[in-house]
Amino acid sequence: MEKVKRLERGWPGHFICANRCRFRRNTLLSYKNTEVVVSTVGLMEKYNRDTFDISGFDTIGCNRYYETMCFLAKKSDTRYKDIDVEKQIYFDSQWSISELDADDKANEMHEVVVDEITKKLLSGIINAG
Repeated sequence: MEKVKRLERGWPGHFICANRCRFRRNTLLSYKNTEVVVSTVGLMEKYNRDTFDISGFDTIGCNRYYETMCFLAKKSDTRYKDIDVEKQIYFDSQWSISELDADDKANEMHEVVVDEITKKLLSGIINAG
């Protein structure tokens, strides 16, 4: 039986302000002709434009400091296989954390989502066809 190939990557997978996030995970899952990106970001630095200083941390959405999202990869992007923003994949697992300094919990959340998506790829629930 064919396995889901997993590749950890060193750049954020989603979120317009990801460059300000200290926590970033990007996992590419490949199975047959389907490629899925699981992305987790968080611990976004609050930037003070007046003083050019970092002044703590800001939420990345309503009452959350970390979030995980999942997308199909762009078919046309054969090099980086980054997300197709129009093809979000929804999942049942926890997707947000509303506390600061929770990198360990964010890693666990990311891994749980990767496991859920892997099972859905193997069962045929998710496919790019």
